[in-house]
Amino acid sequence: MSHQTPATHRPLATALAEAAAMAGHAPSVHNTQPWRWRVLPEALELRMVRDRQLAATDPDAELVTLSCGAALHHARLALAAEGWTATVHRLPDPAEPELLARLTDPRPAGTDPDAMRSVQCMQVRHTDRRPVSDEPVSGDALNAIATAADGEGARLEILNRDQVLQLAAAASHAAAVEAEDPQLREELAYWTSRAGGVGLTPEVLPEEAPQTTVPGRDFGRPGNLPVGPGHDQAASYGVLHGDEETPVSWLRAGEALSAAWLAATRLGVSVVPLSGVVEVAGTRQILRQVLSGLGYPYLVLRLGVADPAHAGPPHTPRLPREQVVDTTAVDGTA
Repeated sequence: MSHQTPATHRPLATALAEAAAMAGHAPSVHNTQPWRWRVLPEALELRMVRDRQLAATDPDAELVTLSCGAALHHARLALAAEGWTATVHRLPDPAEPELLARLTDPRPAGTDPDAMRSVQCMQVRHTDRRPVSDEPVSGDALNAIATAADGEGARLEILNRDQVLQLAAAASHAAAVEAEDPQLREELAYWTSRAGGVGLTPEVLPEEAPQTTVPGRDFGRPGNLPVGPGHDQAASYGVLHGDEETPVSWLRAGEALSAAWLAATRLGVSVVPLSGVVEVAGTRQILRQVLSGLGYPYLVLRLGVADPAHAGPPHTPRLPREQVVDTTAVDGTA
C-alpha cells in the first residue's frame, strides 16, 4: 500500500528516518541511549539495545524500557510535526522482547503545530542538577505537566510537604544502599567516564553535592558544573506512577515522561529525574506507601524554575545517527 506524501513535506521513508533521528534527543538513564530504530518502507521499529542496559542498576530492564518509551514518544511527535500519523503497536511480538514498538500504517495528516513546538523543545531540553530559584512552579504549570503525563498512560502525583519529607528519607536510604554495592559503583563509574556519544560527561555533573531537600544521586566523582549558592526549597516533587509493573507499563511510563518533560520545557520548568529511590526494592515499596498504595512508582521528578543566574549546562553527548538508525531497508528509495 503506497501513501501520498503531504504537500511540501518529505517522502515517507525520509520522514520515518528523520523521526528516528530526532528521537535521539530523548532522555535516558545515565544517557545510555539504549535504543535502535529500523526504518522500513512503510513502518518504523524500535528495539532495546541490551548492551546499553544497566545490568546492576536495572537488572529487570525497567529503566531501559522507560528510556526507550521516551524515545518512542519523541519519534511520534516528530512524525506528527512532518505531517504524518501512524498506528503504534507496543511489544508487538512476544517472541522478540527487544522489539518494543512498531509504528505502522503511516497516513498523511495536517501538520501539527503543537507537535512542531514540541520538536523545538526536544532540541533545547536538558537536565540541570543544580538548585533551582526561589520562585515556585505555579499550580497551573504543575497541572499542565501532570495532564501531559496522564495523556500518555501514566500519572504524575505532585507530593505535598509531608510526602516530600518521606521521599527525602527514602532517597537518602536508597543512596546509602547503592553506595555499599561494588557492582553499582563500578557501573556508575563506567557511565560517567565514557566517551563517544553516551554517558554523563563532567560538564553536566555538579562539582559538589547541591543543597536539595531530596538528595540527588552521588555519582562517585565530582563534575565540572559550578553549583553556586542556593537550595531547592521552592522545588516541587512528583512521582510518575501507574497501575501495573509490566514491560508495556514501563514503556508507557517513558512516553509519559517525554510528554511531561516537553510540556515543562515549554513552560520554563526545569526537570530532574530521580531514579535511585525506585532502583532499590525496599525504598520502592516505601514510595508506593507514599502514594497510599494507589499505584506502582516508575520515577521521581524534581520540578522547579531554573535560577536565572545560572547559564544552562551543556547538553549530554549523543550517539552518531548511523549507530541508532538503521536505514538499510530503504536506502536508495527515500
